Amino acid sequence: MKKLIVLGATSGIAQAVQRKAAQEGKELLLVARSAGRLEVLRQDLLVRGAANVLTFAIDLDNIEQHARLIDFAQKNFAGFDTLLLAYGSMLDQTQCDHSGELTAQQLHTDFVSAAALLTAFSDYFESRKGGCIAVITSVAGDRIRRSNYVYGTAKGALTLFLAGLRSRLRGAGVKVITIKPGPVNTAMTAHLENSGRFADPEMVAQDIYRALQRQSPKIVYTPGLWRYIMMAVRAIPEPVFNWLVSRHGPSPARSKKP
Repeated sequence: MKKLIVLGATSGIAQAVQRKAAQEGKELLLVARSAGRLEVLRQDLLVRGAANVLTFAIDLDNIEQHARLIDFAQKNFAGFDTLLLAYGSMLDQTQCDHSGELTAQQLHTDFVSAAALLTAFSDYFESRKGGCIAVITSVAGDRIRRSNYVYGTAKGALTLFLAGLRSRLRGAGVKVITIKPGPVNTAMTAHLENSGRFADPEMVAQDIYRALQRQSPKIVYTPGLWRYIMMAVRAIPEPVFNWLVSRHGPSPARSKKP
């Protein structure tokens, strides 16, 4: 890994990954909505040792703008070998319950726009016969719960898409890594109950950065214990699982809009 593009560069996890890349002298292209926040990040990463840092401000939710990003990357960040998709959203489930518009918005951000963007970048990686695409999904996509089922559906769909993309690009020597964090203490989860007990972003970033360097494994659970937790959770029959969640899980009504 020499030249890394980060989609959603201002997210908490992405920033931690970028700091590790900068400390090892990598070149980075940071992509997010806010030009101001990107510039602050750029200056910080250069101080930390990054060889070169470019920025590109764009709303990644807008599929019509994706071509501009691809064109910029190929012209100004030629030869990039690694892509990390780290953007997403978590809308309030109780509001999504009664709003088709919000439900569609959640699915569009966390699945539709991401799948479209990955498809566009995949042509580049396929033509160069190598490289690594890594995407942050979530353990929420492994087993759907009432309290966040729209978010979980989007992440589950993205996980399935990545399995297909991995199959497509295998013959071209391109690695596709699915990253499944458990709950992480970031700005996106700050409104949730007990968010202070969630995983440290630095720990999660270390697992992600290690996978980017090695271009493996195909599926990364972080922290690693979640691989075994979700293996057990997936084995629980749906009626029993729903009973357990309703009896011991947090009430959906307690969720707050981020």
